[in-house]
Amino acid sequence: MKPSKIPVLLIRHGFTAGNLEGRYVGSTDEPLIPKGREALLRLRASLKERGIPFPETVYTSPLLRCRESAELLFPGVPVTVVPDFRECAFGAFEYRNFAELDGDPAYQAYIDSGGTLAFPGGEEPAAFRKRCREAFLANVPVRRTAYVVHGGTVMAVLDSFSDPHRDYFDWQVKNACGFSGLWNPGEQTLTNLKPL
Repeated sequence: MKPSKIPVLLIRHGFTAGNLEGRYVGSTDEPLIPKGREALLRLRASLKERGIPFPETVYTSPLLRCRESAELLFPGVPVTVVPDFRECAFGAFEYRNFAELDGDPAYQAYIDSGGTLAFPGGEEPAAFRKRCREAFLANVPVRRTAYVVHGGTVMAVLDSFSDPHRDYFDWQVKNACGFSGLWNPGEQTLTNLKPL
């Protein structure tokens, strides 16, 4: 008998101050701002209106913005913190925005590489994606599950498991947004992916 497909939600945390300023917010442990909380409450109401059931379990990053988002979205649902779901380490680019990095040769080299070069003093994009892929496989859904994580984490998981496959940058997701889908344990794929 084939294993059943399991409903999954992949959601990016709500807005922080750095998000609104277009900053690379990786290891900086910012809380949500009021706009971020409001957007998450709207998402929670939208899920209810569309009949999308609450998850039975939630996985999240250890960073405050994700933990706060999980609590707001799914109050009372058990939450498991997964350290390897944290955002990419942006190194020298951490908490700087595009305007501040304009003219920086290292930043221009990163842009010219199509996002494949390591962040100076930070994490290599390929290593980050591998870390997220392995964390997901270590915490695959066995019942209705939500992952309330970072934009890069959502992108890495979907780049690894989406069927039909789409590449990492095709899965960019705004704050307090995400995707619903089905985890197929037999094939280790996420299918029927739809924006929330």
